[in-house]
Amino acid sequence: MVTTPVFSGFGKPEPTFSKEFKSSPTPTTARMHQRQGSLREISPDQSGRSSFSSVRENDSDLAQTFTSTKVSSYSRLSDDEAVDDLPTPPPEMATMTTTQFRPPMTRPHSRLHGSWFPAVAADGFEGWKQIDVRGKTASRSFGDLQALKIVWSTPASPSKPKGPRRPPPGQAPIERLPLELLGPIIELLMLDIPPNGISARNVDLMSLLLTSRTLHTATLHALYRNITIPHSRIFRKFLNHLTLNQELGTIVRRLDFSHFNPTTLFSTASERATTQNLTPETLSQCLQLTPFLREFLAQEYIDDEIDEGVLQKLFFGMERLKALDFTGCSSPEFKNAMTAIVSREWPEMLSITRLSLHKCINLPTEVFTTILPRLCNLTHLDVAGTRITDEALQSIPHTARITHLNLAKCKGLTSENVIDFIKNHPAAKSLVCLSLASDARSHQLLDEDDLDQLLPALPSSLRSLSLKGSRMDASHIDALRPLTKHLEELALGRRLKIGDIERLFRPDENDDDMSMEIDWEPHTLKYLDISDYAATELDLGALLNSRSSIMEKYSAPLEVIEVIDDLYTRLSKSPTVQRSGWTVTEFGSRAWLVRVHSPDDGPRDSGLRSWKMGASFWGMRKIPMATQEVGGMYGSYMFKRKL
Repeated sequence: MVTTPVFSGFGKPEPTFSKEFKSSPTPTTARMHQRQGSLREISPDQSGRSSFSSVRENDSDLAQTFTSTKVSSYSRLSDDEAVDDLPTPPPEMATMTTTQFRPPMTRPHSRLHGSWFPAVAADGFEGWKQIDVRGKTASRSFGDLQALKIVWSTPASPSKPKGPRRPPPGQAPIERLPLELLGPIIELLMLDIPPNGISARNVDLMSLLLTSRTLHTATLHALYRNITIPHSRIFRKFLNHLTLNQELGTIVRRLDFSHFNPTTLFSTASERATTQNLTPETLSQCLQLTPFLREFLAQEYIDDEIDEGVLQKLFFGMERLKALDFTGCSSPEFKNAMTAIVSREWPEMLSITRLSLHKCINLPTEVFTTILPRLCNLTHLDVAGTRITDEALQSIPHTARITHLNLAKCKGLTSENVIDFIKNHPAAKSLVCLSLASDARSHQLLDEDDLDQLLPALPSSLRSLSLKGSRMDASHIDALRPLTKHLEELALGRRLKIGDIERLFRPDENDDDMSMEIDWEPHTLKYLDISDYAATELDLGALLNSRSSIMEKYSAPLEVIEVIDDLYTRLSKSPTVQRSGWTVTEFGSRAWLVRVHSPDDGPRDSGLRSWKMGASFWGMRKIPMATQEVGGMYGSYMFKRKL
């Protein structure tokens, strides 16, 4: 799992403050938090938009336990120590110094996979004197660092004479490591959440900045590679640093706004507009100063700041950009900007390989028919809840190799076209994660005949499949059985019975052919979604029956069963659930039955999979576009919402 530091000054990310992360919330406290959030006063500019909800996976012994807060986990309670906003320097001070390119050790002739470093981290290194610490210029003396509370003094120890075998400066074994190894080692020192929740993070990285030129270079790379922006003042401070030291912008590879909360410092839109911290102009300036950016992660709370100029820079001016995420961006300003840019002249091919327009509900169809044909190397596509059409889906180039595809709640698609795309399109031959979910109350994509054609055509590379909202029949179990030998997540449609679902986990008892029991292969399912069944439709007695294979031990490795949230109260009071070795948990509008881990069974499966890109728990509703921890608004879209 890759941790992502938040920028809050040079080399010292903002400490996490939220006390809610110190303990796992119970369902009762989770409901209390929801009720308290609903009682909060909402300013006029927030109307029509969901309140901010920063969601995190809770690293405990139980899966599907989350923490939620109305404030980003990267923010602070106190505004006094957040940042020192420095005025934007005049243009004559923002001079670009010489950068150096360091090729990777494994591909010495590559100009794509290497890294660019500023002169301050290479031959032009003059120490760390020019580094701004809390808005001040730190001197070389240890006393100044002590006064700034960056380090703590230790008893003086007598200096040891240099031995004959001590390496000369710059030749220590760790300094001779290639950057491909040294960088990940330093990233292991980066703390996402401090042990006590309030102390400063990454103090060790400040010490590394003072160690040597080599470690200074590698530490700069670790600090500036992935930038998380929790609120607008942090963005302003980051932009000021790049303006004063433009060479630092060559290090930035990710700009992450998934934790951005506009109400952290300002309660109204007019206050935020007055500060002029995050605006379309400053965002364009930031993109101009980060020429080697590869991942830009946005969300609904910055969609007003994404204008036509920003989109033009992202699509046409960033030749190394690989991932774009516009989750939940549906403001009129964002729609107008996207509509305006699609009318321009586009290049034949874009560098983007991962694109998320998840819940961009008001984008016109021209956006999809313009962008998708130019994604020749597409691997991740999330267009859940959008107006994508059959024409746009089929326009994806044959050179694409899609592994993650989310077509949930896309009412503009027809079942015939979706099935034809999965069966015949070359880009769909290596699917790992596929969601064709729908809300059966308003729209149905797949019926029985559609599933008869689809299920046999699904590739063996598939690990996650959602058929939620489809109309199923007991005969589909035979087609699903081969899939359960490689699937880890499966969301079932409607009209099945518990007895039908049991057949996924064991051979048929009344089958005269003994070869089935002899040749039976165990399933690989870790997560089963039966939340399509309302409390009145689901045979709860059959589910909790002691003879039910779904709840018995030999249904392992099945770990999580998602049920409709209306059943949470009934299941939590049922003694049968506990006797069966399960418990019930809920979060937001979702509820799960979770198998209680026994120490006798060995260490619990953490749930980490490469295809989940940093997420640990099961049942993601949103496809991630970057490998990172689940958090912020992305966590809300992944695990807190039904679809």
